[in-house]
Amino acid sequence: MTQPLALAALPGPVAVRGPGRLSRKAKAAIIVQFLLNEGADVPLSALPEEHQAELTLLLGNMRYVDRETLNAVVVEFSDALESVGLSFPGDIAGALTALDGKISDRTAMRLRKEAGVRQTGDPWTRINALDVDKLERLVLSESTQVAAVMMSRIDVAKAAQVLARLPGDRARRISYAVSMTTGVTPEAVDRIGLALAAQIDAEPARAFKTGPDERLGAILNYSNSATRDDLLASLEEQDASFAEAVRKAIFTFANIPERLSALDVPKITRDVPQDVLATAIAAAESDEDRRAADFILQNISKRMAGAL
Repeated sequence: MTQPLALAALPGPVAVRGPGRLSRKAKAAIIVQFLLNEGADVPLSALPEEHQAELTLLLGNMRYVDRETLNAVVVEFSDALESVGLSFPGDIAGALTALDGKISDRTAMRLRKEAGVRQTGDPWTRINALDVDKLERLVLSESTQVAAVMMSRIDVAKAAQVLARLPGDRARRISYAVSMTTGVTPEAVDRIGLALAAQIDAEPARAFKTGPDERLGAILNYSNSATRDDLLASLEEQDASFAEAVRKAIFTFANIPERLSALDVPKITRDVPQDVLATAIAAAESDEDRRAADFILQNISKRMAGAL
């Protein structure tokens, strides 16, 4: 008995000869198996779960194909690829993903809501990409158990930063809940990730990417000192915490001793044209500006300080 006949005689699915007997799905399974045998990395996880399951069943039910059939299927597949001139995402979700960053966030959000689709991909990748401030707000808005799963799933460094910001009692309860996550199933983690991603999508689009303190601080950086001091004094009377946040966002010549390490002065001054640096030091009139000028001169080489 020849080898092909022996294989066909084994219990289970029979062998198939000739490409004419194969469905398109069976041909796709042959291509996938061929690529896997060649060591190619086939990202099957990107397929919908029902397609992954159907492909797995097909691969399990197929015994073998002869070389003639394999060659015919590969040629048909290659011809189909070569005949494609342009491909499209195929659905609204794919189109929105392809246009991410190309259309406005408001338009993308409106289209997503109208079509009833969520952003594709791993929701935990999106959650982990959030900054620490947003992660902190997300943790505080969820139950202790959900927060524990979230802290276990994001990067360790970010989780540590978020935990350090939480109130002591809340941080202790979440830390204890992490020890209880041993039995959490992957499906539960996926559901939690999808729910958190949906919560992120539900947030209204913001007109400004930076906070009001950063925006006002950037404006005051270009204002003269009299205007800046007057506005900050007025802000302190109305909202002391906001005024303090604006002060932290401002960086002027007078802030150099407070914001700059003495060891970094030589490195930074090397990148500043000498005439610009000399003008800045000569223009120091207030006590704060003179203190900054002295700080610079004291922390550069004596030769450079003498030249200035």
